[in-house]
Amino acid sequence: MRSATVVLLQLVVIGCVGRPGFAAAGARVVGKNIRIEFDGNMHGRVVAVLAGQERVIGDFTPSEFIRVSGRDVTDFSLKSQKREPVRDKLGLGHRTVLTGTAPSLEKTVTVAVYDAFPRTAVFEVAYTNTGTSDLLVSGWTNQHYSISAPASAAQPAFWSFQSGSYEKRPDWILPLKPGFRQENFLGMNAPDYGGGTPVVDVWRRDAGIAVGHLEMAPKLVSLPVTGQGADRATVSVEFKQNQVLKPGGTLKTFRTFAAVHEGDYFQTLRDYREVMIAQGIHFDAAPDSAFGPIWCAWGYGRKFTPSQVYGALPIVKKLGFTWVTLDDGWQTAQGDWFLQPQKFPHGDADMRALVDKIHAEGFKAQLWWAPLTADPGTELVRDHPAWLLLNADGSKQKISYWNSWYLCPADPEVVAYHNAIVVKALRDWGFDGLKLDGQHMNGAPPCYNPAHKHARPEESVEGMPKFFQALYEIARQTKPDALVEFCPCGTAYSFFTLPFLNMSVASDPESAWQVRTKGKTLKALQGDAVAYFGDHVDMTKDDFASTIGVGGVVGTNFTWPEGSAEKKRGDLTPAREKNFEKWIGIYKEKMLSRGEYIGTLYDIGFDRPETHVVRKDGNMYYAFYAPKWRGTVALRGLSPRAYRVTDYVDGKDLGTVQGPAATLDVQFEKHLLLQVKPE
Repeated sequence: MRSATVVLLQLVVIGCVGRPGFAAAGARVVGKNIRIEFDGNMHGRVVAVLAGQERVIGDFTPSEFIRVSGRDVTDFSLKSQKREPVRDKLGLGHRTVLTGTAPSLEKTVTVAVYDAFPRTAVFEVAYTNTGTSDLLVSGWTNQHYSISAPASAAQPAFWSFQSGSYEKRPDWILPLKPGFRQENFLGMNAPDYGGGTPVVDVWRRDAGIAVGHLEMAPKLVSLPVTGQGADRATVSVEFKQNQVLKPGGTLKTFRTFAAVHEGDYFQTLRDYREVMIAQGIHFDAAPDSAFGPIWCAWGYGRKFTPSQVYGALPIVKKLGFTWVTLDDGWQTAQGDWFLQPQKFPHGDADMRALVDKIHAEGFKAQLWWAPLTADPGTELVRDHPAWLLLNADGSKQKISYWNSWYLCPADPEVVAYHNAIVVKALRDWGFDGLKLDGQHMNGAPPCYNPAHKHARPEESVEGMPKFFQALYEIARQTKPDALVEFCPCGTAYSFFTLPFLNMSVASDPESAWQVRTKGKTLKALQGDAVAYFGDHVDMTKDDFASTIGVGGVVGTNFTWPEGSAEKKRGDLTPAREKNFEKWIGIYKEKMLSRGEYIGTLYDIGFDRPETHVVRKDGNMYYAFYAPKWRGTVALRGLSPRAYRVTDYVDGKDLGTVQGPAATLDVQFEKHLLLQVKPE
């Protein structure tokens, strides 16, 4: 009696024959919601199977290939295939092993699909030198797929999630236009801008595709996305490596994936997060205090004085803030984290007195800090030059904003030095949390400092998350409910660092759009139990609505009284005070930052108006955004029952609607925030 596996394999092969555009010699890997098809040259394409419909993502392309002696080897004649059950950290599933040949090379592609992750296909690719001479390999490409749209599709036909970090701090979510290309290299794209989450996503109105890697540490891959015309785009995972592949030797790529979805990229990032959790990643819930509104002294700049902080506390308390943050300017220099004697003449006693005063007024106290920075001429550089990260030519890597140098995150002495600062801040000075700051924290370049005895220069790249893990763990050991805010200043967060913080932040948003899209992205990657801070609302012209609507924590760096800072744009005028009082009251009443962000109901690219939803205490909270809107909005995600609709900003009763397919005629400018409560 033939086994079920053999019968199923035969059915798979038979099913391939006669399919339009599909070679009879090909193969396919079938999951519940994704199908990967290969032709006789082992070129691939992806088919999404969603809501009972098959949606071909694009044409066949060379999907996995290797670069040898400056030439891409893209065609491998498919020779064999087998299918077998699999059970590992990702659960139960099945994998298909395909083998093909090219001159002097054999390629093996193993594709696994899992019951628990029906939209994702996991790839392992290996190349073996079957010839008699060395092969000079300079890199490989996985998941190179084409995405097509109907010629009649409205423009833009595609939207995308881009995960690279760049000095210009571009939007993470943007439409693809013809001629667009972004490499999304996850190494350094400027001296201190690098790192990111190893996923990119492109979607059209009916379906989308994402690709990336599933390694447990940062890798120096690129994830290029291109707009090759109004109706075609491409994605891929690329890695450059110079390696001599000896006869009989095998090169294995990183573990990569392709995933499909309906709607926008949120589902992809949530699926990626769940896969990584299954592989061992863990996220702690933020302490309750993390969701309190924040006032930061940064409005006074680096020249702040303790008296300015003391003087602002009464109005900060009156408005209902619960955190007071002491920002940049308390230290003598980056790297030398000593108290400035002009501001703290009695040293530790003065700092402790400031924190005690903050506590006495009922606040939590947070301290700004930029770890891994070292200014030239500091005591640290003089006494510990071996701690510096060095480039291949022996030069020091610059951190541009502070005109500092990188310390190597993979050096144990560097880790120990920073751990001691955490203990001092939380135990000796009494702070309740840390604000870790700087674009340089999102990624590190390879380190060639011989004093560190790295087995590979990339140990510094892979060691960056481990460095912050050490800081996070010592902070929690010192003070179990410590707040650890991580602000990588405009970079696209490295997923590998996210488990070692309990507050992410919009990190210097350049628009309210960035506050909202970063919120959606981070809610997908870190879940709802980790606080998301919308950053200082002063950066977006006091747009509290963008932070509240996506379930973010609100904050500000206003200065008070008027005229107390060098730059008056941050002054808390009477008009601003009244506005702040209103919005802080709304925030604290609704506390949507403690709710569940429902990211799959609306497409951030194609649905208009832009819509975000938070579910909390049985109610649904809808946030609509547009310069101006007059027309019908859909209230998705409701149960089949009646609901009362309230504009909770202006306190207007908008009547009742009937779920599940409810609509409402509205008119607004900039935003409309609604509470939809079961009757």
